[in-house]
Amino acid sequence: MTSLLLFIKFIVTYELSNPNVLCKHVPGTAMTNSNCSDFTAEILKREQEYHRQGWWSGERLQDRYEKIVATRGDDLAVVDNRGQRLSHGELWEASGVLAEKLANQGICSGEVVIIFLPNRVEWQVALLGILRIGGIPANLPTRIDADNLRYVAELTGTRAIITTERHRSTPTGEIAHSAAKLCEHRMDVLIVDENAHNWITSPEKPIPSATNVSGLDHIMFTSSTTGRPKAVMHSADSLAALNQAFTERFSLGAHDAIFMASPLGHSVGTIHGARLALYNGVPLVLQDVWNPDEALAMIVENECVFTAAATPFLKDLVEADWKEDESKLSSMRWFLCGGTQVPLDLMEKAKQEFPNTFVALLWGMTEGGLTTSTSETPTEKTLTTAGIGLPGLEMRILDPEGKSLGTGKIGELAMRGPGVFIGYYGQDDLYKSLLTAEGFFRTGDLATLDETGYLRITGRLKDLIIRGGVNISPVPIEDGLSSHPEVSGAAVIGFPDERMGELLCAVIIPKDQIPTLENLNNFLREKGLPKYHCPELLRIVEKFPTTPAGKIRKAELRKQIVAEATTANKAA
Repeated sequence: MTSLLLFIKFIVTYELSNPNVLCKHVPGTAMTNSNCSDFTAEILKREQEYHRQGWWSGERLQDRYEKIVATRGDDLAVVDNRGQRLSHGELWEASGVLAEKLANQGICSGEVVIIFLPNRVEWQVALLGILRIGGIPANLPTRIDADNLRYVAELTGTRAIITTERHRSTPTGEIAHSAAKLCEHRMDVLIVDENAHNWITSPEKPIPSATNVSGLDHIMFTSSTTGRPKAVMHSADSLAALNQAFTERFSLGAHDAIFMASPLGHSVGTIHGARLALYNGVPLVLQDVWNPDEALAMIVENECVFTAAATPFLKDLVEADWKEDESKLSSMRWFLCGGTQVPLDLMEKAKQEFPNTFVALLWGMTEGGLTTSTSETPTEKTLTTAGIGLPGLEMRILDPEGKSLGTGKIGELAMRGPGVFIGYYGQDDLYKSLLTAEGFFRTGDLATLDETGYLRITGRLKDLIIRGGVNISPVPIEDGLSSHPEVSGAAVIGFPDERMGELLCAVIIPKDQIPTLENLNNFLREKGLPKYHCPELLRIVEKFPTTPAGKIRKAELRKQIVAEATTANKAA
């Protein structure tokens, strides 16, 4: 099965009888049967190396956790900001009850079950319960609407959704029920509230087939800034490789509590919160609605050691009032910040505000990979790079033709390694189109690698602004604008222009006063940015359209700004 897993990693089908199937979808290749066989041999060689190095063990997360329960059953497993808490023994018992209810409903091994819950104790119960019946958990943030929920359910053949009646003002139960009614196949909805399990079924519809992807253990959905979500497939081994690497890199012990305010429905919360906590048997401290003051109190109360979160979380904690005698975040040794660009100014302030905490950038994708700094990383690299790859992660910088670029050159980042995903569910052609001939996954991120392997992300291919035929990355401009004292948030988009193609348009969320465009550009020049990086337009907004991970939806923002300008021109 393990050998088949890596074949599926590159084809996600069972078309193994013809070796050209593997090669014909890879862009820029013209392989013969001979060198295509070399390619598959290289796949098997890497698989063996992942096992030899101990990155892949074949152990399922639920089996590993069961051993922890046997020795530390009375220790705290999970607690949320509503006061709900379970020990490892209680979590194991509660997940067993849920697993039995799923099985009684006819849900079988290999069937997909979506977790559509906020950051509450019930989330961890659901994850473990699904895994224990051999189901495939698929997680979604509660911000998704019924149409997108229906879309991902049909894409993956989801058999059931586990949700709650409401999450604050969001009618999660109603959204799930609407998606189930719209879905082409039968999809049951399980409402879990105050230990109640209420089923909503649609028996007149056909039951979807269970997944047939060998090794598939978890499905996560990209919080895409454009278009529909993609269903990212991970194996137990690929996710364990990430958990193991973080455990070793950050010396996480059996009682080092994890604080998680990032949505568990997003990959950051799932991988570095829910699954990492089960992997090590450590307390998972959950906050379901972000509040920086409450977060600081929960971290202190539970002596949290580790967290991973997006830039807005870090910014709010830096700016939060703190009147206690001990330093802010005194118990937290590691704060990994990712999901979107982190301005240098914010990183410097964080190091001042959190003297006991190692604050570093985290680069990664739902598809895996992951780079961070380490305790040995020089301060300058901690502030300006996304660190080095986890053990086994190979990275290359590619030009538009797919050729590797030298040190310090900007190009598209490509990766392969033990923590990289195994394909897109139901979208194998898309997956194949993003692989190089050597099996590297093209990430769509623009980046550079220095001579010591440190990664610096410079932008996204799709975010490049083409002004007068010149490609301009918005990242350094956004970093500069974000450090302006009167700017709370900033994005730079391309505004259509007949003569130049696109103009640089700064979109900001102001603090108290609204700065002028001239003021902002003078500030950018003082920061050392060239004149051609100075925006030509300024727009003010109250908030940005964002993904659950905090990334700005650039395409949606651009559409909004252009539409407002068109309306204003017509009115004039």
